[in-house]
Amino acid sequence: MPLLDAVPPVRGRPGRPRRKPQSVFADRGYDHDIYRDQVRARRILPVIARRGTAHGSGLGAYRWVVERSFAWLHGFKRLRVRWERRADIHEAFLKLACLAGPAN
Repeated sequence: MPLLDAVPPVRGRPGRPRRKPQSVFADRGYDHDIYRDQVRARRILPVIARRGTAHGSGLGAYRWVVERSFAWLHGFKRLRVRWERRADIHEAFLKLACLAGPAN
């Protein structure tokens, strides 16, 4: 819940910026009515997969993009294991990797 509260305003459109997301996607690990109620109390639509249901609920389509991006970044040996002690150097290598773009 602290992560939802820390979401910065969304920019880009004219007018007052949105302060919160419209919906939240989560996997089966967050399948509990307490989490759903806390998200709804913030006026956010929870899209949380139910335990015991068949896969293919549509949530995997969004998660695959993130996991694929992390797997692609791990292709850079220097980012796979963080050898740098300083955060700014690690962040610089991360930015260089993102600038390089996917190898496809």
